[in-house]
Amino acid sequence: MKENVIQLKTFEFAVRIVKLYQYLVEEKKEGVLSKQILRYGTSIGANTEEALGGYSKKEFASKIGIAYKEARETDYWLRLLKETKFISGTGFKSL
Repeated sequence: MKENVIQLKTFEFAVRIVKLYQYLVEEKKEGVLSKQILRYGTSIGANTEEALGGYSKKEFASKIGIAYKEARETDYWLRLLKETKFISGTGFKSL
């Protein structure tokens, strides 16, 4: 089976999100925003996986659409974490 770049990248992103969650909870003692970033950041890959297993083009499009919306929401939470100084501008890149 051919390697799917989107599948690989969304999984790697989810791993980084989990590490960010662990950092926020353990180091910053933050519990509310970290749960949001964990929920939405990991769902991108989960919805991508569902899309790839879709039975029809319509089902694929629906799940990819949800993954896109989750990615936008994740971006919002990352920007909020940056602006409130829970993470630095480059902090997420090092996780």
